Amino acid sequence: QVQLVESGGGLVQAGGSLRLSCAASGIIFNNYDVNWYREVQAPGKQRELVATIGSSSNIHYANSVKGRFTISRDYAKNTAYLQMNSLKPEDTAVYYCSLDSRTSPLRYWGQGTQVTVSS
Repeated sequence: QVQLVESGGGLVQAGGSLRLSCAASGIIFNNYDVNWYREVQAPGKQRELVATIGSSSNIHYANSVKGRFTISRDYAKNTAYLQMNSLKPEDTAVYYCSLDSRTSPLRYWGQGTQVTVSS
């Protein structure tokens, strides 16, 4: 059974840092690209892709987080991370990790973790 367990969210003041983790089990982690999305809890708001990591050299960020967020993955631990620095109130959202198979249309989602940045 595939499981993605997220952790690391919380309340932080503007300018602070948080590190989100996404621990995967039940899959061959190497065969998946990892994405971090966020979703603002407001009517009409869509889930926004924040960062993606395929192989270690294949990394992409949304313009809104470039230079502040860093995505990484630890193959030995089957875990992906999102280091978030210089946080802003507009970063407040529920953050989700997803794993996309490189060999099939499969996608798995984590349960989400709330990040709240106070001004």
